[in-house]
Amino acid sequence: MSKSKDIFSILLQLAVAGLVIIFTGYLLPGIVVTDWITGVIIAALLALLNITIKPILIFLTIPITILTLGLFLLVINALLVMLAAALIQGFTVDNFWWALLFSLVLSLVNSILGISLGNGLRK
Repeated sequence: MSKSKDIFSILLQLAVAGLVIIFTGYLLPGIVVTDWITGVIIAALLALLNITIKPILIFLTIPITILTLGLFLLVINALLVMLAAALIQGFTVDNFWWALLFSLVLSLVNSILGISLGNGLRK
């Protein structure tokens, strides 16, 4: 695949993720996303946090993750959502439980969209 197609694919994924974040913000009353651009910024920041900070947190919490049979990974996801809310104006999360629900809904919708859009983005 050419470099321009790779960049287009990444931009398309960010745009779709921004729309998913806006939808999830409307769905959950404890989450506020002001506009579509903020949704795209949230998507980009969450992707960056998942690439950089999440592996470190997973490594540092291996014992508790094993003890909880992997459920502590949900806590890590919620904490990353709360960190993103602290860093981005226009994105507010009321509390930990809304962040946890936001990350669950976001993961579910992204996996459904990934299944339906995945083959089209790889061509």
